[in-house]
Amino acid sequence: MNIDAVNWKILQCLQENSRMSNTQIAKQVGVSSPAVAERIRKLEDAEIIEGYSTQVSYFETGHQLKAIISVRAFMGRLKPFLEKVITFDEVVNCYRITGNENIVMEVILKNQKHLEQFIDQLITYGETKTQIVLSEVVKNNPITI
Repeated sequence: MNIDAVNWKILQCLQENSRMSNTQIAKQVGVSSPAVAERIRKLEDAEIIEGYSTQVSYFETGHQLKAIISVRAFMGRLKPFLEKVITFDEVVNCYRITGNENIVMEVILKNQKHLEQFIDQLITYGETKTQIVLSEVVKNNPITI
């Protein structure tokens, strides 16, 4: 699908606020509201728009820590880990990567004790490296042209 300048403007609006109405988007983009709705439908059908979500503050929900944990899986333990990681409620993002480590996860934890217990579950699969996130410098930066 061709992503023209109008589609990019629509995507920009939706990435800034996915609850923005078609009428509001139309005013910013310079096309009619029905045209916006049709373009959004086509972007969804083409899987350029993968979905819509709500961002929740981990801190305000009682989670004191955000951490980046990398795992270097032991021989024969990567596949079992990949099956297990999807069951961990703490994991908000998980990536299989190249390099010395096999996995990088972004996790949300209640406190240090929770972190310790979580790492104890991971060490049966491989060596871990943990980094505590102090602040988010860039968060959900929109994809642009």
